Amino acid sequence: MLTNQLLRSGTSIGANLHEAQYAQGAKDFISKFEIALKEFYETEYWLELLFETGYIPDEQYKKLISNCGTIRRMLISSINTVKSKQKPK
Repeated sequence: MLTNQLLRSGTSIGANLHEAQYAQGAKDFISKFEIALKEFYETEYWLELLFETGYIPDEQYKKLISNCGTIRRMLISSINTVKSKQKPK
């Protein structure tokens, strides 16, 4: 069911961000955030499908997608910030 997929991908975002708090260095931290971002894109996909199939009304979908955009930009910014601070080898 679509809602189950949404639940899985949505909760995976939080799990990976939580796990990143205990990363064993910058590479591990970035990896967890990049996985969270991939799960985020999947979550947006499931939201779109739920909207297209009529499970989510237009106004609710617009609000959710707007919030998704804000969170996505925060994740990308966090990844880019950590990457820019890594020392070249």
